Amino acid sequence: MSSVLTYITPPSPCAYLPDQVTQLRYAAIDDLSAQTYMHLMARGWRRFGTAVFRPECPFCSRCLSLRVPVDVFRPSESQRRAWRRNGDELEIRIGTPSASPASVELFERFHKYKQDALEWPERGGEDLDHMVRNPFPTEEWSYYLADRLVAVGYVDALPKGLSAIYFFYDPDERHRSLGTFNVLSIIDAARRRGLPHAYLGYYVEGCRSLEYKARFRPNEVLRGSDWQPFVR
Repeated sequence: MSSVLTYITPPSPCAYLPDQVTQLRYAAIDDLSAQTYMHLMARGWRRFGTAVFRPECPFCSRCLSLRVPVDVFRPSESQRRAWRRNGDELEIRIGTPSASPASVELFERFHKYKQDALEWPERGGEDLDHMVRNPFPTEEWSYYLADRLVAVGYVDALPKGLSAIYFFYDPDERHRSLGTFNVLSIIDAARRRGLPHAYLGYYVEGCRSLEYKARFRPNEVLRGSDWQPFVR
C-alpha cells in the first residue's frame, strides 16, 4: 500500500452530533485494492469514492465501526416482518454502479424528503458520481417493485465480508422499512457467499440516522484495535 496523500481536515461542526466538533483523517492511496481496503476497514477506516477516511475528533469518540457476524445473527420480530413484507414482492438486481436517470431522480427525491424530515443538508444528483467511481469492483443493488425502481444500495464485496456503502429509497414506500430490508439482504448474501461479516459503517449514539445499526444483533464494534461484542 502506498499513500500518496494523508491529511486531516480542520475542525468543523459535526453533521451527526451538532454539539460536537469533527475532524477526519483522509488518505489517498495508489491503486487501492479490495484486499487493502478490507485491511483498513477492519481497523476503522471507511471510504468515500477513492479516498479512505476515519474520524479523529478532538473531544468525541462516539463513531464506532460496527459489523454483524452473519452466522450468529438473529433477526428481531420487526426485522422478520420487514423480510416477509418485502421478500416476495421486491426483486433485487445486482449490477455495476451507474448514475442512471432513474437512480438520480430517486436520489434527489430521497434527499429532499430527508431535508424536510431531518434537516439534512442539500445535495444534488451529481453526488452519485462518488458512488459510481470506485477503485475496485463495487456492486449496485437495485430494488424493483413490479419493474419500478424503489431503492438503490451500493455494496463493496470484499474478501472477508460485504460492506454497505450507501442506500436510498422512494419516500412514498417508507412504510416498507426498505432500509431494514436492505441490511437484512446484505447479511443474507454474506452468509450465502460464505463471508463472515456484514460491515455497516459507523454507529453513532445520539444520531437518529445511524443508531438503527445497533438493532442488527448480535453485533460487534471496534474499540481501539479490537472488535468486541457491543453492549449498550
